[in-house]
Amino acid sequence: MINQHRFYRIWVNSDLVNFTVQDGQTDISISAERYLKDKAKKLISRYRSDIMHYIKIKPEFEFSLEPLPLDGDAPAIVGAMLKASFLAGVGPMAAVAGAISEFVGRDLLKFTNQIILENGGDIFIKTDEERRIGIYAGDSPLSGKIAIRIKPDSTPLGICTSSGTVGHSLSFGKADAVSVVARNAFLADSCATATGNRVNTENDIEKALNFVKSIEDVIGAVVIYKDKIGTIGDIELV
Repeated sequence: MINQHRFYRIWVNSDLVNFTVQDGQTDISISAERYLKDKAKKLISRYRSDIMHYIKIKPEFEFSLEPLPLDGDAPAIVGAMLKASFLAGVGPMAAVAGAISEFVGRDLLKFTNQIILENGGDIFIKTDEERRIGIYAGDSPLSGKIAIRIKPDSTPLGICTSSGTVGHSLSFGKADAVSVVARNAFLADSCATATGNRVNTENDIEKALNFVKSIEDVIGAVVIYKDKIGTIGDIELV
């Protein structure tokens, strides 16, 4: 289900905008340029409405834990979620947070040169300077001590994290954190869930990483399980 109360962060150039969405209404708590705030509110409401309307027509979209058939008549954001979930082998709602980040972020790029939009740990980023994205991994001793270096010429891209020990998201694994970097955030979100589902012991790390790297448009991934960490692909940790 799409949370009716959801916290968002947007970095627009040097300004940070924090806001929540509840029952379709948005409250901005930190100021930035007014026209971008208004556009962000409208875009989030639009894309949430597209998803909720589709769920009314096809309720299985909300609850399926397996990929559903692609639908050429679906709204663009729904189509992207269906495709990403098919590639990752999970249900379409595994991509919802990343999809909203991606679609809202790309639309806002019409009005700003760089932006970071975070939706519950699922990030769309377009940056003109080097950034470091930290990884929170709950009670793992590695939590908060590792970050992924993001170089400007690699963006825009998506960085999404799933956990079997932190937060409310559904996971069938026990990884403290699985972070996936991909060409878009809806694919990164689906793949983070699918990879996390495959990690129940430290012996599963390598197999899970090999799985996610085989998916087209995945750049790289990090898996943290207790005090163990594994990485794959074209990413740099700091």
